[in-house]
Amino acid sequence: MNKYKATFIPGDGIGPEVAYAARDCINATGVNIEWEEAVCGEAAIKDFGTSLPEVVLNSIRKNKVALKGPVTTPVGSGFRSVNVGLRQALDLYACLRPAKYYEGAQTRYRDIDLVIVRENSEDLYAGIEFKEGEADTKEIINEINKKSAKKIRDGSAISIKPISKFASRRIARFAFEYALKNNRKKITCVHKANIMKFTDGLFLSSVREIAKDYEGRIEFSDAIVDNLSMQLVKAPHNFDVLVLPNLYGDIISDLCAGLIGGLGVAPGANIGEGLAIFEPVHGSAPKYKGQNKVNPAATILSGVLMLKYLGEDKAALRLEDAVREVIKEGKFVTYDFRKDKAEPCVGTKEMRDAIIKKIR
Repeated sequence: MNKYKATFIPGDGIGPEVAYAARDCINATGVNIEWEEAVCGEAAIKDFGTSLPEVVLNSIRKNKVALKGPVTTPVGSGFRSVNVGLRQALDLYACLRPAKYYEGAQTRYRDIDLVIVRENSEDLYAGIEFKEGEADTKEIINEINKKSAKKIRDGSAISIKPISKFASRRIARFAFEYALKNNRKKITCVHKANIMKFTDGLFLSSVREIAKDYEGRIEFSDAIVDNLSMQLVKAPHNFDVLVLPNLYGDIISDLCAGLIGGLGVAPGANIGEGLAIFEPVHGSAPKYKGQNKVNPAATILSGVLMLKYLGEDKAALRLEDAVREVIKEGKFVTYDFRKDKAEPCVGTKEMRDAIIKKIR
């Protein structure tokens, strides 16, 4: 039997509840994983003075694989996103977010099976920002106004949107190789190149170049992001794998989660060269902290992705089947699987236990 080491990051808010539930379910498959716990986010600030201590990064570098619960990101102020920090520090350039329908989830759609491949390292999420009113910001505005016919207003804040050929080709190659390995038939490149001709235009042209290497094996198309949003609502079955720049990937993956019943069933993975972190798409929902209320399925399904990444395909299938059966039966599921709020439901731990019992 293979033995693995993995970093375990509980997260904060509801993070520990769903992360420990997922870890218990992974352990129940019988795969031999030695877990090394590491803390980041709000809890880490108290002990390390930073939300992302170097010890966490070193643990992931050493173990190569991590399972992570959600971490709170303050809106508009406070520390920067730990999620973004992890991806940048470890060059986890590919964000993989499957959106699959499980019978019993509350949605108008059926048989959805989409995969979002999001470029993680560039775009507006690169974090190159300049605050309104500061000297550096004024200097940049003055320089841009000298060189551009389109002027930036005084008193503006600025975000820089870098898109490189290197990163665009790299994420395209990842998407096409993923499609081949997983028997997917079609890739759609999502962009706004009709307006942002130099940044999104470069992303589109780079993906097109890579697509030529897969002609006859993978069908290729492209779609403008706003039109794609409409098409996903009208006819989601027309799509298979979507490859997108960072910001669009974040937004469209949430849209696709809505098609399958919500973020409670939306797993995710952030993958680089020999390193990977597995975590749900949803956030830390601190208002539900400690209430044994929230749906653990997205984190458990992230564990399924982790098992597949480790090459434990049979264990991954057994765990996914257990999740599928529990959701379909509807007896031991959390409140978000109910049409009627008056219907009985269970908590995080009880749903975890029901899934573990189904693992064969």
